[in-house]
Amino acid sequence: MTAVETQITYTNSYTIQHEDAYMTQEEDWDRDLLLDPAWEKQQRKVAELKRYFRNPMLLFSSLTVIERLPKPDKGKMRFHKIANVNKALDFICSKGVKLVSIGAEEIVDGNVKMTLGMIWTIILRFAIQDISVEETSAKEGLLLWCQRKTAPYRNVNVQNFHISWKDGLALCALIHRHRPDLIDYSKLRKVAQYLPKLHPLKLDVMRQNWKLRCCLLAKSCQNSETETFLNELLEWIRRTIPWLENRVAEQTMRAMQQKLEDFRDYRRVHKPPRVQEKCQLEINFNTLQTKLRLSNRPAFMPSEGKMVSDIANAWKGLEQVEKGYEEWLLTEIRRLERLDHLAEKFKQKCAMHEAWTTGRNEITSQKTRIGPVKTLIRPTGRELDYHDAATVNTRCQGICDQWDNLGTLTQKRRDSLELSGINPYTNLSPQDISTKWDTVKHLVPLRDQMLQEEVARQQANERLRRQFAAQANIIGPWIQTKMEEISHVSVDIAGSLEEQMNSLKQYEQNIINYKSNIDKLEGDHQLIQESLIFDNKHTNYTMEHIRVGWEQLLTTIARTINEVENQILTRDAKGISQEQLNEFRASFNHFDRKRNGMMDPDDFRACLISMGYDLGEVEFARIMTLVDPNNTGVVTFQAFIDFMTRETAETDTAEQVMASFKILASDKNYITVEELRRELPPEQAEYCITRMTRYVGPDCPAGALDYISFSSALYGESDL
Repeated sequence: MTAVETQITYTNSYTIQHEDAYMTQEEDWDRDLLLDPAWEKQQRKVAELKRYFRNPMLLFSSLTVIERLPKPDKGKMRFHKIANVNKALDFICSKGVKLVSIGAEEIVDGNVKMTLGMIWTIILRFAIQDISVEETSAKEGLLLWCQRKTAPYRNVNVQNFHISWKDGLALCALIHRHRPDLIDYSKLRKVAQYLPKLHPLKLDVMRQNWKLRCCLLAKSCQNSETETFLNELLEWIRRTIPWLENRVAEQTMRAMQQKLEDFRDYRRVHKPPRVQEKCQLEINFNTLQTKLRLSNRPAFMPSEGKMVSDIANAWKGLEQVEKGYEEWLLTEIRRLERLDHLAEKFKQKCAMHEAWTTGRNEITSQKTRIGPVKTLIRPTGRELDYHDAATVNTRCQGICDQWDNLGTLTQKRRDSLELSGINPYTNLSPQDISTKWDTVKHLVPLRDQMLQEEVARQQANERLRRQFAAQANIIGPWIQTKMEEISHVSVDIAGSLEEQMNSLKQYEQNIINYKSNIDKLEGDHQLIQESLIFDNKHTNYTMEHIRVGWEQLLTTIARTINEVENQILTRDAKGISQEQLNEFRASFNHFDRKRNGMMDPDDFRACLISMGYDLGEVEFARIMTLVDPNNTGVVTFQAFIDFMTRETAETDTAEQVMASFKILASDKNYITVEELRRELPPEQAEYCITRMTRYVGPDCPAGALDYISFSSALYGESDL
């Protein structure tokens, strides 16, 4: 009440003259006409609504102004309170009042929503409906009640539920009449420019106006938000797939590692928001379809190629291409790593050979050394497509030419030796042996250091493998367990929908809190890739498996919460009891043979037959168009509930929306642009203006719009 009080009592440097007193003397009132006798008798103030009616004695006391009730049961325990509240509710029902989904347990537990519903029902039945002046209707009775309550107030003249309420004074008068401590009516003016005027309170058509707003909003959502989400997500998928399908290999390890880093950025930065958009799109679509069904509107049908199933198929294709791209990256990195290793080995052998042949004349006995060099270059050029194969081949050819030259010199040297007296058994001197020994002593420590470094690298790689496996072996089963628990909660019939919602919200919070473990695993996976580790015998889970499972978990919890929200919306809108809902759930679960929360058409038909439906092919086909308008081939639980309750609840019609427009148009068969802009929010007014056709009829002003055909189009009875 603080916000209301602050807004209404705000002043703007003006004074109110004494002669503008807001009320005449109370002694001049006809108190029997103006005041509610029951309210006068009780004069009981409710300090806190949530707690007040939890005491059944106070509820009994409030109802005694209507009729004397039997004495309540003694006792202060919960079951005593429930029994007494049930007596009070039975009394209310005995007066012809229909209490939908209002139980004694909710009142005793302090359910504000149910308590307010009960109070409004009582007021409507006993304070308003009983008003009768020359057999007026309930609507006229409510108008008369408002006139009585506001009669003593200056500048208030309630003649209807439309224009009379635009300046807000009538509403302030009603509040002041019952709670004068909340509003200082003497400080209010009819033409106070500083005070934002209230939107017209069409109290007699509140529900119809709500339907009108929902219809316009739902239709607007169809053409704006949902279509925008669909277009943006599909366009992003279409842009991303060609990038992932570009498999042009780079020639260096550095370039391929940059591609891998870009792919990591895509997975960490660019894709997660799109996953959330996809999940939100499914939620918006399901909620929209539920609201349309509840208001008896035709199902929302996106344009060709933009169905939710199209999004799902495109997303599946994206993930397949994504998986193939990552595998290609890793394969190419392995290839380049092997090429770099072979190239380095080739360079070492070439350097050794060139160092050995420098200044040597004796070569024939060592010619076999050139064989490994030729063998080494074959896979680099032919099998592995080495980018610098031309240089390798040139160098190899140079070595071969050098060998040929050395062979010629060797032959000449041999001929010369045969004619000389030099030792024919060796060409080595003590100096040569000493030099070679020094070389061996230098190379052995280097080789030992290289081996030690390789051992340390392999040990570090093994630690990374074990570290990743330890986390993955925990996260993988945790994700699977949560999926199963969420599925169990969604099909559980033991508790109420509110209990299911609370449980799912807790699961959602736990999942959000668990995100840090996924991020840590991603960091370990990045270290593994940077270390060029391509296998892990310690776990069956790969990072790809964990990512897909995590995305499915986020999508599942969001979708399940949305399904329960829609079930609550359906239950409240159609007045389904928890027992009925449990019966529907039990039947659905029995025929949900795949346990995936959906029934195939054959299972759905078997379910209907088990419930007493006698269905032919034509009738069943008609029913399938109702429960599966988008031809997905499955029946969800929400669609099943909508079908089972379609005849048990009041549904909106085009006529009701026409009636709402007629009130806005002051009972005319057409409405003007000015009236739409005055009575509706700007975006909804423009939506109507752009889609309403011109009204054709006698005596209509220029620019008059036809709201009748527009209302019919909203309910699929014609085309916009």
